[in-house]
Amino acid sequence: MPKRGYHHGNLRAALMDAALTLIEEKGPNGFTLSEAAKNAGVTPAAVYRHYQGREDLIAEAALQGFEMFADLLEYAYETGQPSDLASFEATGRAYLAFARRHPGHYVAMFESGISINANPDLARASKRALGVLERAAEKLTAHIPAAKRPPATMVAAHIWAMSHGVVELFARGAPGTKSPYPPEDLLESGIGIYLRGLGLITADS
Repeated sequence: MPKRGYHHGNLRAALMDAALTLIEEKGPNGFTLSEAAKNAGVTPAAVYRHYQGREDLIAEAALQGFEMFADLLEYAYETGQPSDLASFEATGRAYLAFARRHPGHYVAMFESGISINANPDLARASKRALGVLERAAEKLTAHIPAAKRPPATMVAAHIWAMSHGVVELFARGAPGTKSPYPPEDLLESGIGIYLRGLGLITADS
């Protein structure tokens, strides 16, 4: 692809697309900024007008990913009715769906080593995504007496960790190669066991 230089109008978008492909193929540390520029069809000099290095590019990919992720979780929660439990479980399925549909973003967000707190926008986007799970947990536990109610932040963190574990162990490879069960079934049953253990749902739910 011929070089288009600094005046390429869609430089940032083209560079992001190239970076996401390289992240999927080589990992977040397996390519250079110059390589991303080459794949995007622009000159390295043009790229350095926008990014100081590869980490800046990956951080932007992570920011973009967290914004999309938070939007997807919010949509899943709001459309997951008719019950608080159904909405809560919908956010878990959305987690798996995001990891499958946007692997480059997912890796940039969770496996690149980029510090979430080093970038205010990134920290804010990450907090918004977790906030969806916290609101879902708060509504799900609202009926429990305050003295016996687990913190919504803890419940959200547990479900986030469980979702992430299912993605990493069973949803990143080819279907059926790592587990005899679909990742969605593993996560749904795991959430059910967890919630029953906390007394949030009955055995018949």
